Amino acid sequence: MQHAVTLTAALLAATTAVQAETAPAPESVPDAPSCQVAEYAMAIRWQQASGEAAALQHQAYALARLRLDAALEKGGEGTPAIVTDLDETVLDNSALLARDVAACHDFTGWDTWKDWERNGQPTLIPGAKAFLDYADSKGVAIYYISDRYDENKDATLATLTGLGLPQVSADHVLLLGPPKGDRRAIVEKDHRIVLMLGDTLHDFETEFEGSDAAPQKARVGEQADRFGVDWIMLPNPTYGDFKRSGLQGWDAPIVTE
Repeated sequence: MQHAVTLTAALLAATTAVQAETAPAPESVPDAPSCQVAEYAMAIRWQQASGEAAALQHQAYALARLRLDAALEKGGEGTPAIVTDLDETVLDNSALLARDVAACHDFTGWDTWKDWERNGQPTLIPGAKAFLDYADSKGVAIYYISDRYDENKDATLATLTGLGLPQVSADHVLLLGPPKGDRRAIVEKDHRIVLMLGDTLHDFETEFEGSDAAPQKARVGEQADRFGVDWIMLPNPTYGDFKRSGLQGWDAPIVTE
């Protein structure tokens, strides 16, 4: 993609400088000296270009279809519903991230996001539309719960409609305002949520909100039986609470042969 070419050119000098330095100690990986956000480049490149990312996305949605069928066959009280996040779950926003990093701008401050919501052109995550269309064909209510800005709701509705997604309406797209848990509770008043999809942990449970990576990871262990069953996680290495975490290296000198 054009963004990948621009990104490579913008980061070449920073990458060369890092390679020229003496290898760092295992517990310390320095930022590129001229562009600290250069460290995001590999994750964005993986998300945009790798077959592995696309494979995992297709795999997640194939599993979601199987789990939805199982939930519908099991039955229960109330109208069945699924709740899905939007960004990096249904929508691919990596073009914005690549543009910002190429300009050495830290997109994790989210100061470029409002303009992207109004004027950007996200694409679909592989497998997302086919799954949502399938759920719609089964009479399942679909709710899009996202932390996109509510002030840009009309723009988000237009984006989702333009991409041909089902059940796009003001009452089915619940954006930033109350915590996601409160918005899920709104859905639960009249529905039985049988499946949730997201790319970050707070897409699934209030207990994940506001936590650092370590307690979140511990909570994942406690809730492991839900992932792949009624919680479907999509891969997203480009942003999240984990970005503040240090690296754990092998405590041994580098030996090359």
